[in-house]
Amino acid sequence: MGRIITILFFLFFSLSCFSQFTDTTHHYFKFNSTGVINRTNDAKSYVFANKIAYSIKHKSVVTNTGATWLYGLQDDDLTNNDFSAHADVEFGKGVHKLYYWALVNYDKSFSLKITDRVQAGAGLGYDFIDSPYLKINLSDGILYEYANLKDPHLVYNTARNSLRLLYHWSLHDRLIIDGVHFYQPSFRDISDYIITSTSNVAVKLNKWLGITGAFIYNKVSRTKRENVLMTYGILIERYF
Repeated sequence: MGRIITILFFLFFSLSCFSQFTDTTHHYFKFNSTGVINRTNDAKSYVFANKIAYSIKHKSVVTNTGATWLYGLQDDDLTNNDFSAHADVEFGKGVHKLYYWALVNYDKSFSLKITDRVQAGAGLGYDFIDSPYLKINLSDGILYEYANLKDPHLVYNTARNSLRLLYHWSLHDRLIIDGVHFYQPSFRDISDYIITSTSNVAVKLNKWLGITGAFIYNKVSRTKRENVLMTYGILIERYF
């Protein structure tokens, strides 16, 4: 367990994030911890979702890194032990509506039956709206994927199209709604696809602390597995 915590602590500094920078702000940190606990006389269950993010902006280049970890039990039986980490670089972001991006992503998932999966690729993004209070972004690109699946047991690689919708809305920096949604079909077989969807609602108590709720949905068609999570907890974020 100590080794796992050490690895998670190190990789947590590689989490993707979406952030708003000012002319003098070049760093952004975000920690999000949510969960649900249910206990009765006959049963008990809990799920925790932890997410940490760090971004750096230098002129027209933005680097985002980050990780997420989902862990859950149902009557002492493991239901979730899902970890992902990724890093991406955006070139021309904030300067032009159209920009370039490149990323690498690693994940493993007990609930989705993924032993290991690595994705790397590049593409284009476009900011339809990019204001301090409202952002709508669409990006598309090509990823190379290597995966080792548990059920069915299969090691394979494929090229995927990666389509992403990202949005962020802030009402007087108090109420915040944002989301990131991916659809990634294989070029080899369109029935082989990945859906990843995360939506968040947060109420800020002050500049760095808030309460938040999250809706998370993931599906991997090749393993015929999906998970749905609704959690709530705390949000900590800081610009510097």
